[in-house]
Amino acid sequence: MTSASALRQRLTRFRQWALRFELRVAPTESQRLFGLTLLIGVACGLAAVAFHFSIAFAESLLFERAIVAHGRWWLVAGVLTPALGGLVAGLLLKHVVPNARGSGVPQVKVAYASKEGTLRLRDAVGKLFVASLQIGSGASLGREGPTVQICSGLASALGRFGRLSPRNRRRLLPVGAAAGVAAAFNAPIAAVTFTIEEVVGNLDQTVLSGVIVAAALAAVIERSILGTHPVFSVPQAFGLTDARSLLLYAALGLAAALLSVVFTDGLLRVRAKFRAQRRIPDWAQPAVGGLVTGAIAVAALYWLGTSGVNGGGYRVVESSLSGVLPVKVLLLLGVAKLVATIFSYSSGGAGGIFAPSLFMGAMLGGAFGSLDRSIFGHGPEAMGAFALVGMGATFCGTIRAPMTSVLIIVELTSGYGLILPLMIANMSAYALARYLRPVPIYEALLEQDGIHLKQRGSLQALDQLKLSALPVQGADRPRLWPAARGRELGLALPPGQHVLPVLNGEKLVGLVTSEELAILEQEPGLGPLITASDIMRPPASVDVDESLLAALDLMRAESLPELPVVNASGQLLGFIDEATIAQAYLHESDPKPQPVPSPAAPSAASNARTSR
Repeated sequence: MTSASALRQRLTRFRQWALRFELRVAPTESQRLFGLTLLIGVACGLAAVAFHFSIAFAESLLFERAIVAHGRWWLVAGVLTPALGGLVAGLLLKHVVPNARGSGVPQVKVAYASKEGTLRLRDAVGKLFVASLQIGSGASLGREGPTVQICSGLASALGRFGRLSPRNRRRLLPVGAAAGVAAAFNAPIAAVTFTIEEVVGNLDQTVLSGVIVAAALAAVIERSILGTHPVFSVPQAFGLTDARSLLLYAALGLAAALLSVVFTDGLLRVRAKFRAQRRIPDWAQPAVGGLVTGAIAVAALYWLGTSGVNGGGYRVVESSLSGVLPVKVLLLLGVAKLVATIFSYSSGGAGGIFAPSLFMGAMLGGAFGSLDRSIFGHGPEAMGAFALVGMGATFCGTIRAPMTSVLIIVELTSGYGLILPLMIANMSAYALARYLRPVPIYEALLEQDGIHLKQRGSLQALDQLKLSALPVQGADRPRLWPAARGRELGLALPPGQHVLPVLNGEKLVGLVTSEELAILEQEPGLGPLITASDIMRPPASVDVDESLLAALDLMRAESLPELPVVNASGQLLGFIDEATIAQAYLHESDPKPQPVPSPAAPSAASNARTSR
């Protein structure tokens, strides 16, 4: 035997030993997933704080320095600084990180809707720098949406580093999103509800547990560095002192709905015009948005004596909560912020719309507070209370996250006295905005880009169909037991099928998929060493009495194209796949009669009766 062949044999034995050691001793994927969830919570908290400081540094270096320039030069510098920042950002978005454009939430929604669930770390890092530059130079955009993409990209990268399966890497995206929102707003509870409402769309228990843990850890990190104080300092505890004001709170909700529709419609229309025109190259369009924003910001400073048009405008929001801004200033600042945000975002900038929607809501609410004072003779605190409720109502009408819109205002201000007015105004805003514009803003932005996410409303017919009415196949498929090894694990799956069941007696205890079998085929020497219990997945299955929608949701959560169907006793009846569900959906959607399934394919109900 030559030395080369001896070396190859040693390397082969070492690889077999290493893989066996990994399968038996190293942490399981579930353990790695939990450890990465903890790591993501901490890492995202630090990333959000770094983003916060990065924007503050850019603002102090760029826009804030421009507006204090000597003499009348501040007028010119205040207009040109956002334009130059937009120009540099546009060049970076065109040639370096094109996927960092926009708010960041739509990108996360698309990644979560895909099977792979992958976001590039390069885009997340690019988002941090480009958004810091553009917001710091004076764009009317917020940091919260970008934080969602930054933290989700970081979570995706850690999932790849931890060698998680595509299914679990996808589950980490909402974990990162929740951590980002919790750290950006200092609001962990609202971060959980936002992630459920906007990113996940259902109560996946595996995802939910990770979301809660990561949001709490990120908030702890953020508070330990930036302090425990809320984002907005409220001068006093607001509450409902007069039930008659509830009528005005309801009217405020309707006005907030109209404002949110004007905002989102304007944003979509101006964005479409920017994309359709050919005179200005796309890399220069953010400079146009910056020029318009700079002109509006300088005009507000010159005539109104206040800022707030640039960035998130949180300091001006605090002034509105104190009730010190006149109605004229509130209304003019609200309109200025509306126009500036539309141009900053629609021209192709990198930044979010969370903070601008809160700002516009505070201005509108403050104006309603002044009306409440005139009608009912209430004190100046009414303006602050209405400004607070207006923030939540406009956020709700814009983002369409009703639970989050209530909780986020409570956590942002650490005040609970306005829960009833918040709920009334937010529900009014949500109902009217949804009636006027059924498609939420993030889905509308994606549709404008040619990306159509599946709407769950179109699948509700599947909730009325039960698995017992459909044929299930694979009842005679080869089965494994937990101690099976060697030749039994090498059983070939039938063509087009992906799962072998692992049974303990008659009870389903696990699943072995084609992915695990492919790994064993590459390492034939491990066959005698590895058992089915070493490589099987948890026994994801659906009961025969569950709906097709429940089966489809579980397939999506587990990233499996087919699932075992069991009866009430846990006995395996067969398998249901996506093609069968799709055929049932088409049958419900098409009034034309469909051919009756072949008698050779027994239904789940008949299998259940036979098993009994």
